[in-house]
Amino acid sequence: MKTVFTAILVLALLSLTGTAQDLSGNINIQGSSTVQPISNKAKELFNAVHGKVNISVGGEGTGNGFKALASGECDISGASRPIKKKELDKVNAAGIKFVEVPVAYDGLTIVVNPENDFIKSLTVKQLQLIFREDYAAKTWKDVDASWPAEKISLYIPGSASGTFDYFKEVIGKKDGKTLRTDEQVQDSEDDKMLVTGVKGEKYAIGFFGYSYYDANRDGLRAIPIVNPKTEKAVTPSIETIKSGEYAPFSRPLFVYVNTKSYEKLEVEEYVVFMFDNLSKIVEAAGYVPLPEAVVTAAQDNVDAGNTGTHFVDKEGEKRSGALESVFVPENRAGQ
Repeated sequence: MKTVFTAILVLALLSLTGTAQDLSGNINIQGSSTVQPISNKAKELFNAVHGKVNISVGGEGTGNGFKALASGECDISGASRPIKKKELDKVNAAGIKFVEVPVAYDGLTIVVNPENDFIKSLTVKQLQLIFREDYAAKTWKDVDASWPAEKISLYIPGSASGTFDYFKEVIGKKDGKTLRTDEQVQDSEDDKMLVTGVKGEKYAIGFFGYSYYDANRDGLRAIPIVNPKTEKAVTPSIETIKSGEYAPFSRPLFVYVNTKSYEKLEVEEYVVFMFDNLSKIVEAAGYVPLPEAVVTAAQDNVDAGNTGTHFVDKEGEKRSGALESVFVPENRAGQ
C-alpha cells in the first residue's frame, strides 16, 4: 500500500512545472536513526523533483547529530528527543544558530522474538527489572516466576541514541539509574542490527522506534505496555500513539535546521518542500503526523528565523510535558 502511495505522490510531484531540475547543491543530514526513515522518505520525494541535489542522510544517533550540528558538519540534525542543555551550550559556543522543528510522533516499541509466547504484556516495573543497571535480571524467571529460567539477551540502542535517552528517562529518571551494560547486552546505533538480533534469538528482547518494528513485523512481536495511568495493556499502533494511549512511550521527533545552511537555496527548498508535504512524508515513513497547530508554529519559526529551543528555558532548566503545551512561542529561549 505504501509503495503505491509513494508512486502516486512521486508522479504528482514530477508533474510540477518550472525549473525544478535546475536546482543543485548538497544537503547533509545527520542524527537520529529513528528520524532517518523520515529523512530518507523526504529525500526520495524531493529528489523526484530536484534530481540534481545531492542529499546524504546519516543515522549515527541523536547525540552524534547534535555534535555534527555544533561543529558545522551538517545542515540538518534529526533528533528523537529535544536538545539538552549541555548540547545547547556547545552549539551556542560554536556560534551556530538553529530552528527547532517537530516533525512527527513516534512510539518507542519493545519487541521480542515471535517464538516467545510467555510474555503477554509488560509493566514499567518489569521493564526496570529487565533493562536497568541496578536490577539486571539474568533470566526471564527473575522477572516473573511463571516464566522460563532462560537467559535474557538484550538488544538496545547505543548511548548516543535519543531512543536510549528516552527509554532511560522513562525507567530510570526517578532513581537516577541508567541501562545495564553487562555481557547479556548488545548495543548498536544501527537499529537494523537490533532488529536482526531479536529476530535471531528466541529469548531476546529489544526496543527501537515504531517504524523499524512496522517494517519488520513479520519477524518481531511488539509487546503491549501497561499504561501507568489506566493500568490497561496497550499495543503500539498509529492509532494508540496518536491518541496517547500508548504511554509512557509515545514521543515527538524533531529536526534542527542550521540557519546558516538555510541561506543555501537547496536547503531552503528542501525545508519548504518538507513542510508542504510533511504529513505525506511522515505517513509514508510509518510515523504519526503532528497536529496542524504544531506544524504551523514550526513553519512560522522557520519563516521568521526564530532560533532556539522550547525545551530548555533561559535559566537552563529542562521543560517537559505534552508537545502542544511546550512548543508555544512564549517558551522559546532564543539564541
